[in-house]
Amino acid sequence: MPTEPPVCLKAVTKSYGSVRALDGLDLEIAKGGVTALLGPNGAGKTTAIGVMLGRLRPDSGTARIFGLDPRDLAARRRIGVMLQVAKLPRQLTVGEQVRLFAGYYPNPMPPAEALALAGLDGLESRRCAALSGGQQRRLQFAIAAVGRPDLLLLDEPSVGLDLEARRAMWTTIRTLRERGATILLTTHHLEEAEALSDRVVVIDKGRVRASGTVDEMKSIVSGRTIRCLTALDDNALAALPHVRSVAHAGRHAVIVTGNAEATMRALLLADAALADLEIASAGLEEAFDALVAA
Repeated sequence: MPTEPPVCLKAVTKSYGSVRALDGLDLEIAKGGVTALLGPNGAGKTTAIGVMLGRLRPDSGTARIFGLDPRDLAARRRIGVMLQVAKLPRQLTVGEQVRLFAGYYPNPMPPAEALALAGLDGLESRRCAALSGGQQRRLQFAIAAVGRPDLLLLDEPSVGLDLEARRAMWTTIRTLRERGATILLTTHHLEEAEALSDRVVVIDKGRVRASGTVDEMKSIVSGRTIRCLTALDDNALAALPHVRSVAHAGRHAVIVTGNAEATMRALLLADAALADLEIASAGLEEAFDALVAA
């Protein structure tokens, strides 16, 4: 008998009044590895997570976690969750909070191990009310991981973390993947998705637009990117030869082109003051932009 996938959503719809957040969403997450669920704001990512957790009931379609209804206790005991927004009880200590959640699972890791994984060594006796924003996020991660869940749902896990803490969390996520957990994360940091993911799923307007490995997603946008500071507007950049798309990263223009040499020659002729020039192969960010702009 085949093993049921950790997550299987079939033809799921969910509306809020006249707004359709999920529009026949088909999404299956295979066992093992890290899957990044990407999409612009309002794409349906948070609603999809809510359906997976049983917090939201779909208007139509089916949702299954390991073949079970998400509200089934047997399914819930196999899931660890770190939501983007969550409140911690102010009076409990860090250690009390982790021990409380460890008690919900049949085979949890020792709370001290979960705290160490989350980088909270030495803070066991500190009350949640006294934690910084970054420490609260790490505590939420420890709570999600302490039960040794088969499926770990991480909704924007690095929000509020500084660069050092973010990289430490990446290391921990890789450790849990190596231990056999299936991890689904949502993130607006595309470098995070590229660094961690075995598979990427892009959704927009409540539907899956594309899925595959990071390399497969990059192949959607063949060509190269030119990053530069330029006085030319978007219309002028788009009119350059072989340009496929124009976007912005801060003050820099990001131009995807099928022929970098020809585009560069025209760009230099059109803007003699061109500065801070960089040419690179198209990456996940360019693939994402192309998909959601289509």
